[in-house]
Amino acid sequence: MNAVHGSVIALVVALAVPIVHAQDKYPGKPIRMIVPFAPGGGGDTLARLVAPPVSESFGRPVVVDNRLGGAGTIGTVQAARSDADGYTLIVVTASYGANAALYDLPYDPIDGIQPIALLGTTCLVVTVNPALSIKTIPELIAYAKAAPGKLNFGSGGTGDLAHLGSELFKLQTGIVYTHVPYKGSGPVMTALLGGEVDMSFSSLVPSMPHLKAGRLRAIGVTTPKRWPVLPDVPAVNETVAGYDVTHWYGLWGPKGLPQEIVMRWNLEVAKVLRTDAVKKWLDREGVEAAGGPPEEFYERIRNDVQKWKKLATEARISVHN
Repeated sequence: MNAVHGSVIALVVALAVPIVHAQDKYPGKPIRMIVPFAPGGGGDTLARLVAPPVSESFGRPVVVDNRLGGAGTIGTVQAARSDADGYTLIVVTASYGANAALYDLPYDPIDGIQPIALLGTTCLVVTVNPALSIKTIPELIAYAKAAPGKLNFGSGGTGDLAHLGSELFKLQTGIVYTHVPYKGSGPVMTALLGGEVDMSFSSLVPSMPHLKAGRLRAIGVTTPKRWPVLPDVPAVNETVAGYDVTHWYGLWGPKGLPQEIVMRWNLEVAKVLRTDAVKKWLDREGVEAAGGPPEEFYERIRNDVQKWKKLATEARISVHN
């Protein structure tokens, strides 16, 4: 080996050493975990359950940062545009796929991010006011076909997952009913209980207290199979073949995130999902722990974005209608 070649190799080794050390020392400062919704929701609560044990494992704080606005798009844009160094991540829900179908985002919602882990899955529940005679999905379809447009349903806003789930149901059954958007799941529950709307495709968490008290009637769940916390409530899929609206929670980071950091977070999340505190919350809220490799979460995102884009086109849904 001549002197020039030896010097080049020495220089490459010298440059490589700090890079390896920098990766070994991750994290070297606090990590920001964006939640693109207000405190208190399912995604926010799950993020605050995940953050403390990961903070302890990493030896650095993981700080939950609520970035509200644009139906969750403000927070996701911030996360997507952040440096891919592992110091800004985001917890999103299934509304992420819905937003990607309806909003003109400044990044690719499928390939412009780095999925890390799917955290958990749950269902929406089709609920009706008990004053209605409707007790099953077939009865709902028959009623709507006999009186087109008479029924109305409430959602947490145009383009949210409940809205898109109900529009998918309409498309697959050929029935007609009227959409009444509200500002969040709380007002929907109030409207449903008060008889302002007849039905809703609602999140399980705010629905459960009213279902247990008999103030609302559950006639279907939106997952492909019956959901464990409501074993006597049929899946919509039992009547409408192929119907599937699965609500989920997941963690991703900016595109280009180093694979070592992705896998470290993936493993940490898997450990957290097995802790007593998280299992207790998941059981109480009717959420099934997920986990799995990043590629599995990528497929979930890809499938949802494509499905909701197709629905938005076929049903002519926009955030302006």
